[in-house]
This record gives sequence, structure tokens and C-alpha cells, in this order.
Amino acid sequence: MNGPEIHVEFAPDLALFVRAPHRTLVTDGVSSLGHVVESAGVPLTEVGALWVDGREVPTSYVPAAGDRVEVRAVERPQRVPDAPLRFLLDVHLGTLARRLRLLGVDTAYESTDIGDPALAARSAAEKRVMLSRDRGLLHRRELWAGAFVYSTRPEDQLRDVLDRFRPELHPWTRCTACNGLLREATKEEVADRLEGGTQRSYDVFAQCQECGRAYWKGAHHEQLVAIVERALGEFPGRG
Repeated sequence: MNGPEIHVEFAPDLALFVRAPHRTLVTDGVSSLGHVVESAGVPLTEVGALWVDGREVPTSYVPAAGDRVEVRAVERPQRVPDAPLRFLLDVHLGTLARRLRLLGVDTAYESTDIGDPALAARSAAEKRVMLSRDRGLLHRRELWAGAFVYSTRPEDQLRDVLDRFRPELHPWTRCTACNGLLREATKEEVADRLEGGTQRSYDVFAQCQECGRAYWKGAHHEQLVAIVERALGEFPGRG
């Protein structure tokens, strides 16, 4: 490009995406500021506001020579308008999907790689916030909404999503396998899904209304309780 030069300052929270927080960029004189920011490596899902010479501008603004641009990070908690808050996770975030479902958060998950175009289309069709570590996916225009998952550790991923979006938490109400809603069930209703030892040892069950999976307080229940209690403790007023 051989056009107007602009001076850009990126928020510290965006350091993962840019090599230097202060940069002079040469634009083509016709591209929008949103396009320029994305070309610098920052998905617009992570941009809270764009300011030029002290005034907020839309992503469609075409920068002029000498503009001083401030790229701010998303403010937290982030409000998602126009639809109930619910998520879509790609194939790499299975553990995070199960933990969000454990907390009662409406979370769709693709267990196979269906490709970025299909994921973006589902996000748009179902009005779900796309959560991913794939920067290319988050650049797709078809997305209804999206967010980059910054950590590779499930505990940190969960804390980050809860802090950023503050979803309503309703633990123990969703199937961790398929996202369906759970209902109380008798031992007789789920008997065909239980092994002999489980039938003898447990009397309280729940069952998914979608896939039929049975739940009880088994060997891993204490670990799940710890996840739930930690989430409710860090984000009081939810649940």
C-alpha cells in the first residue's frame, strides 16, 4: 500500500495479536478502519471501540493521513444484544464446552471439524457467540458474534468466558454430552442405562430429555462440585 499514514495505539489487552502497541501504518486510502485493524492482526471480536483524534468512530470509518487511532479492548462484562446469550464452540474446546454445560450455560459444540464456513453459518443461524482460538475463524464476516479464547488451560478458559460475558449460571440443569435439559428420573426409568453396581449403589438420578443419558453422583462428583462451587464463588449472584 502507498497511501495515508496513520498512527495506531493498541490496548495492552490486545498485545497477543500485535507485535508493537504503537505502530505507524500505511493505508490504501479507501479501506475501512475495521479492515485496517484486522489486517494488523486483531480480530474485530476483540475490539471494544475505535477512537480517532479523541472521538469514537465506527469500523466503517475510512482513516485519513495523520489520524491518531486508539484501538480499545472489549469492555467487561460484554453485553450481547438481540438474543439470549448462548455459545458455539469449535472442535478444540470440548472440555470448556462440558464445563459450561455443567454450569447450565446453553453451549453448542462441534466434536468434529466441520470447517470455518459451516461454523460461522451456524453462529449466524442460531445467534450464538462463537468461541474459538482460531483467529481466522473470528475474522469471518458471517459470524453473528465471537470471542477469542485466550488460554489453553480449561480452568482459565472457563474463568475468562464467565468474566467476559457473565452468563446466568444454573448448575446441574444441562447434559454435558449434548446440551439438552435434565429432569429428575427414577431408578426404574433409567435402569436400562445402568450397570449392576450403579443400580445397587445409587438412588437419585437425572436424565437428559434429548439424548436420554442418565446422571448420578458417581466417582467424579466431587470434582464436578468443586468446578461449580468455584464458579459460583468467583461470580456471585449467579445460579
